[in-house]
Amino acid sequence: MIRTVHRAKVEYGDFQTPLELAERVCQQLIKLGISPDVIIEPTCGVGNFVEAASRLFQSPDKIIGVEVNQNYLQEFRTNKQLLEDERIEIKHGDFFQFDWLPLVNQLEGKLLVLGNFPWVTNSQLGSIGGENLPKKNNFQNHNGFDAITGKSNFDISEWMLIQVVHWLQNRDAYLAMLCKAPVSRKLLSYLHSKKLNLAYCATYKIDAKKYFDADVEACLLFCKFDTNSQNYFCDVFSSLEGLEHHQIGYRNNILIRDTASFDNLSRLYDVGTGTKWRSGIKHDCSKVMEFRKVDNTFINGLGESVEIEESYLFPLIKGSDVAQDRTKATDRYVLVTQRFVGEPTEPIRDLAPKTWKYLEAHANYLDNRKSKIYQKNPRFSIFGVGSYTFTSWKIAICGLYKKLDFRLVGKITDKPAVFDDTVYFLSFNDEEVAYRTFDLLTSPSAIEFYSSLIFWDEKRPIKSSILNRLNLRALLEAKALVGDEDFGCRVNKYR
Repeated sequence: MIRTVHRAKVEYGDFQTPLELAERVCQQLIKLGISPDVIIEPTCGVGNFVEAASRLFQSPDKIIGVEVNQNYLQEFRTNKQLLEDERIEIKHGDFFQFDWLPLVNQLEGKLLVLGNFPWVTNSQLGSIGGENLPKKNNFQNHNGFDAITGKSNFDISEWMLIQVVHWLQNRDAYLAMLCKAPVSRKLLSYLHSKKLNLAYCATYKIDAKKYFDADVEACLLFCKFDTNSQNYFCDVFSSLEGLEHHQIGYRNNILIRDTASFDNLSRLYDVGTGTKWRSGIKHDCSKVMEFRKVDNTFINGLGESVEIEESYLFPLIKGSDVAQDRTKATDRYVLVTQRFVGEPTEPIRDLAPKTWKYLEAHANYLDNRKSKIYQKNPRFSIFGVGSYTFTSWKIAICGLYKKLDFRLVGKITDKPAVFDDTVYFLSFNDEEVAYRTFDLLTSPSAIEFYSSLIFWDEKRPIKSSILNRLNLRALLEAKALVGDEDFGCRVNKYR
């Protein structure tokens, strides 16, 4: 029974909105001057939003709730106060199959779509065999590689919000929906990419832990629509009732976390800087490819003592090591089978026969790696490897942590240190250039510039696409180091 309840909770993204929060949302909308003629709650659950709206909004002629779960509808119908409100109309229906447009188009006046869509992703539903999904299509237009590497995963609420946005085009209407903060930005990006109408947008942070016992960044997303405005920015408030806020918006066709801070440092932005931050090695088989060195023995992730040549072994610095500044020494090693992506691996057989024998003995692990990127590549291939992997000096940062902590990393036991694929790094053969570039990257101007671009609530907030946007030459000039022409040339070479 418990498993069944848990499965249903996952499948329906079941975070029923407490009446207290539903009331706070409606009160905030009233403070904003929202006075709708019709309210729709497309996934009304047990009816807390419908109840709050019916009590607090005086203007609506009709309040419509739609819900797929019959148990919730049964609970809803026990609320005598709601049943006595003649404005309320409750329908049984599945959001993904309900014929919304005829309903929406027949409604006159200002429309408010209100509620809380499921907080669940399509991959989470797939893992339990859930069917509470839209029909499959590539609505985000991801290319093949993005789909392979996971970008085709999406929040169900994102898809549902996009449908609502299309309902509300070319009319005076409002959207007020609880959602995860990253989902609200994805919707803004969708509106921008499709050049759809948007008069105003704001988010108000809510305490998801308090109201839903969920460890996510969540918000009330509010959008106002009209017949012609295209205002692709969003005011981000720190709470439902607070006035403190900053604005996210587009600059250079990129969504910026803090437009005011970015504008102050926009001279440092350059899409064509030539900077090339790389990600660490990707092998998808840590039990076979990674080792700990205990005394003089290498032990793999399977607990096996391994006797192989050290020519293909390199000291490994994990993302957590970079974040916690454990970069001077390590007992971890990784097997680097190639010097560049696509390099034939058969030469290992003659150059390091023990290593080749080890790889063949564990081929069942390596040959069955799930990612399609290994298909049609040499056997025992890895990714994220190139000449940059083997330089003496690197500046590294972990993409998963919510802090801009850069580390300067040199060789370990006379071998280049390498990283896992949660780490981004710049590579250098010149020690002085590495030190001077590190000084630039850790300067207040660089940190403020990056902070204006980074959305810290994302799973991997720090990305190479963001790191690459800083123009080191412009930063060098801003630091009044242009007198050192030789160093300027070298930074320009490695930036």
